[in-house]
Amino acid sequence: MSVREGLSRFGKFLSGMVMPNIGAFIAWGFLTALFIETGWLPNEQFASIATPMLSYLIPVLIAAQGGYLTGGDRGRIVGAIAVIGCIAGAPDTTMLMGAMVMGPFAGWVIKTFDRLMEGRTPAGFEMLIDNFSVGIIGMLLSMLGYIAVGPIMTTILAVLMGGVQILMQYGLMPLLAIFIEPAKVLFLNNAINHGIFTPIGIAQAEATGRSIMYMLEANPGPGLGVLLAYCFFCRDKKTRQSAPGAVIIHFLGGIHEIYFPYVLMNPKVIIAPIVGNMCAIAWFSFTGAGLTSAASPGSIIAFLSMTPSDLMVTNIIGVAIAAGVSFAIAVPLVRTMAVADIDQASQQMREMKGTAEAAVISDTQGGKIVFACDAGMGSSAMGATRFRNRVKAERPDLTVEHSSVDTVPADASIVVCQRVLSERARKSAPQAQIVTIDNFLDDPGLDALYKALTQISHASELMETVPAPAPAQEAEKDDRPSLAITAADVQLGLSPVDRERCIRDSGALLVARGCVAEPYVDAMVERDRLTSVYIGMGIAIPHGTNEAKDAVQKTGVVLQQYPEGVSWGDERAQLVFGIAGKGEEHLEVLANICRILEDEAVLEKMKTTDDVDWVVSVLSGRSSGAQ
Repeated sequence: MSVREGLSRFGKFLSGMVMPNIGAFIAWGFLTALFIETGWLPNEQFASIATPMLSYLIPVLIAAQGGYLTGGDRGRIVGAIAVIGCIAGAPDTTMLMGAMVMGPFAGWVIKTFDRLMEGRTPAGFEMLIDNFSVGIIGMLLSMLGYIAVGPIMTTILAVLMGGVQILMQYGLMPLLAIFIEPAKVLFLNNAINHGIFTPIGIAQAEATGRSIMYMLEANPGPGLGVLLAYCFFCRDKKTRQSAPGAVIIHFLGGIHEIYFPYVLMNPKVIIAPIVGNMCAIAWFSFTGAGLTSAASPGSIIAFLSMTPSDLMVTNIIGVAIAAGVSFAIAVPLVRTMAVADIDQASQQMREMKGTAEAAVISDTQGGKIVFACDAGMGSSAMGATRFRNRVKAERPDLTVEHSSVDTVPADASIVVCQRVLSERARKSAPQAQIVTIDNFLDDPGLDALYKALTQISHASELMETVPAPAPAQEAEKDDRPSLAITAADVQLGLSPVDRERCIRDSGALLVARGCVAEPYVDAMVERDRLTSVYIGMGIAIPHGTNEAKDAVQKTGVVLQQYPEGVSWGDERAQLVFGIAGKGEEHLEVLANICRILEDEAVLEKMKTTDDVDWVVSVLSGRSSGAQ
């Protein structure tokens, strides 16, 4: 694993602890900005809430989340207990760094203990041992935190703050922009921001009510200048027209990633945000500016919300300086650049981010990959089956499963989902790497993931050390009730219709076969509106939402063939499989569908054949489909 990948992995782990609790930082920031002596509405009583929130609530929340990421629900409890010892051992220091260390460590300890106890717990004593182990291990770790971790973290924080003081004393703070801006474009900013800037910022804000550290990475000005240069001076029409929308998303929405492709398509432009941020940091340092808490996301709205009342004009000027300098430097660079493709640059950015994410598991034995869709029934099941078959020879240690995007297992290492579901996936599985795709069968993102998982040198090492187990999924399949598909479930040679009509016709066939009640058909249409049920290779699999499961009367799969294809966005679907599932009974047919996808000749024949008996034979697994 490269240094970049390691830093990206570390940063995403830190982000996984901090971001779910960012609301607590914002609450503390508002209390500070509003009610301290120099705040907007000074109030001594309300201001007193901020101190225990910072000293106890935020460290406990972060430690609990860190424990959950490494040890599940039991790790969450042990992590929260353990960090109290750190807080008590260093009462004059905000134990944010201690929480980031002790929480994950506590989760790892309880998870290791649980593994050691597997199969060794006497019958009837499970609850007793579970509860007492959490209490005893939590107590011991809190004692360790009191004696060692708390004082050590205090020393480290003192060293870091001393370094910042030296930089400020000698006017060197602006030089940090040389590292910050390239790190953002390379997706390394989380490690720097959450691992260094935030802990120092917390300590400074506790002492003075503000900190410049919160402004170094969150300032929207440098990126704004770059985007404005593309708005007015880019020679490529498509890129120029896309920039105004990016300005709104970046400046008001706080999604800084939106300007990264504009830098990647002309790497020299990185000079603009670097110099812009250097000038802004110099201004902030000179004027003593700062924010009361983390501005997340990095929008102008969040930035000003965390600004003390006496620094509002100062901070606005700092953002304007960053944007103006960045714009002035970017203009000649954008004007003279060769015509480039913004779509290609966006794809390059996704590949850079995806490579860093996928590499996390490529060097990990026994990881779990979860394919997730809205309902966890159709598209994700087929995607998981096909990817499992594809990767099992090189990585027999991996587990590939499917689930609903809202119920991803806590031990998932990677979650593969459609782009529109990525935010729900991050909330459901903050510990996992998210790989976003457009479809579950032939997406370039799956190819990149496969490549990362099956690096030759690592695969060779695994094959020497890991015995190939019998695939768990295949064992389950043998015990699963056989689901019959008959000629009545198949309609061939249909004329093209529009997308919604196609889904409703598929639902009507499920109703006619007694598989579902009428409300399920509307749920199938709604499911496609949420996320497309087209999964690639000319195949769509309409199925209902989670809320419509009560309308399923029995498991069933129907097929409608449209030789000329039904328009599905930019694609055309020739084979439309309508699905209604109770439990996992429908997965056998989906597995057979995935099997025929491996044979391109069989797949192409199924798209045009008029032989119903042959189709039924292939889908039922009675025939390989070979000529």
